[in-house]
Amino acid sequence: MKLIGIFCGGFSSEAAISLKSAQTILDNCPKSFKPVKIIVSTETWLAEYDDQQIPFDLNTMQFGNNSLSAAIVYVHGDPGENGKIQALLEMKGIPYINSGPLASALSFDKWYCNQFLSGFGIKVAKSLLLRSTNDFSEKDIVDQLGLPLFVKPSDSGSSYGISKVKEQSQLRSALENAFKEGDSVVIESFLPGTEVTCGVYRGRDGIKALPLTEICSENEFFDYDAKYLGKSQEITPARVNDDIKVSVQIIAKRIYSLMGLRSIARIDFMLVNNEPYVIEVNTTPGFSPASIVPQMIKADGSSISSFWEEIFEVEL
Repeated sequence: MKLIGIFCGGFSSEAAISLKSAQTILDNCPKSFKPVKIIVSTETWLAEYDDQQIPFDLNTMQFGNNSLSAAIVYVHGDPGENGKIQALLEMKGIPYINSGPLASALSFDKWYCNQFLSGFGIKVAKSLLLRSTNDFSEKDIVDQLGLPLFVKPSDSGSSYGISKVKEQSQLRSALENAFKEGDSVVIESFLPGTEVTCGVYRGRDGIKALPLTEICSENEFFDYDAKYLGKSQEITPARVNDDIKVSVQIIAKRIYSLMGLRSIARIDFMLVNNEPYVIEVNTTPGFSPASIVPQMIKADGSSISSFWEEIFEVEL
């Protein structure tokens, strides 16, 4: 039977969430493959195989005497969501079910991704990129973007380090907090409206958009606690009319095609006066049983196992 490695864990603050996502995929892997979790950490990489943890050799891409036939990268953050593991797999000639290194790296950086999309006429929030806390004065930032505004790590792929700033006096500490998570920070103008998200994947009949989910956070925004600790209400299908639903799905599929994405992606939007603005493109969206994409799959009348069977069939 073919061995497929599910790379999970990683170097970011969302490593534990990645392990839960990987377990869901492992539990629903097509029966023609034998799945094995490859747990990635800064200390060592380990393969969980037949109730053992065996060191995974990055030079040979083997563990013990076992070689991978294929892979799926489900690391939230570095070094998976940014495409580093995918690049390594390509160099070793191992096929994988994921967006490639370029698409992954682009989507991983919030500022560059949104600038790329805006070049194709897709609406995004007005923003500034900072590489240090001294790139702009607090007054310049507020003058350009107004208040409230959002401060986010641009290049970490994490839900940590994000702040909603309501007063200029809060900006310095928000920037310092964001720079703890990444080397660059994006500051975005506030988009008032309804937040929705759309799952997109390539199926047997081409690119398909899943039902929309509406996100109603109990917190100021959809942060880590809202995303993973139940501090939000996620309504699938979203409470929007058919015209808006179709509009969002068309844009989501266009983004998927423009960026050359593969497998499942989730694209987040803010509806401002019924106009969709892209917030973020996620090439490795959460996939624990409580995550949004499994809710979308259920609302679409499918099952997680049949969903992954279709993904494997199309992408390998």
